[in-house]
Amino acid sequence: MAEIDFVEEAKKIAAAAEEAGIMLRALGATAFRLHCPDQVDVHVAMERTLSDIDFAAYGKDEEKIEKFFENGLHFRSERRQAALTPGLFVGRHIYESPATGLHVDIFLDQLNMCHVVKFDNRLHVDSPTIPLAELTLEKLQIVHLNEKDVKDMLVLFAAHPVGDHDGETINGKFIANIMSKDWGFYYTSTVNLGKIRNGLSRYQHLFKPQDVNHIQERITTLLGMIEETPKSLKWKTRAAIGTRMQWYNDVEEVERADHLSDIG
Repeated sequence: MAEIDFVEEAKKIAAAAEEAGIMLRALGATAFRLHCPDQVDVHVAMERTLSDIDFAAYGKDEEKIEKFFENGLHFRSERRQAALTPGLFVGRHIYESPATGLHVDIFLDQLNMCHVVKFDNRLHVDSPTIPLAELTLEKLQIVHLNEKDVKDMLVLFAAHPVGDHDGETINGKFIANIMSKDWGFYYTSTVNLGKIRNGLSRYQHLFKPQDVNHIQERITTLLGMIEETPKSLKWKTRAAIGTRMQWYNDVEEVERADHLSDIG
């Protein structure tokens, strides 16, 4: 089989889905590669490999999605694995191309992992990926952050500023608002931003000096926005308990979720 160009495949699938009346938006490593074209060389130099394509979609399109992949693209559904991996297919579709071996995950309405990242009325904000705020949240929600995720976030911070709106800017206001209501998500995210900052020392030789400065500044900016946003009563009540009570959801470890592996 020929080597798969995951970025081009993601763009082609998203465009074909649009023609079929389905909104598919890439997430995961392929989305970071897509949204940071000027940092591709760094991403590659970090030895950040791509292995599949993940998409977000709306649950209302579930039947259309199934027909699109099975009848339109001639992918095979992997729902036969459902009995072996309970919970794997809740809010999720998994497909594979018999012709190329390309593996595709579809997450419906939300990414439900250590913390929940909702896509409600947000998929139209960007294309062909989910918005930059959700790309950030996708990584910040991981309790056991993987080295791959550190690489993705360093590239994202190098490529995009943090501000109070969407587009080519990471919407820190949107992120901070979510954190202000959920202490568990706040705690995981702020710890991870520290890990990402520390991870820069391992790869800063690959970035241009100005990008190293951008990464540092943008992490500081996002942390500042999160800390400065007034917190809800629910947040304050949960903060008083802290880590004495588990603050995240347990995630079933499966072969297709290697991004959840412990960084060690």
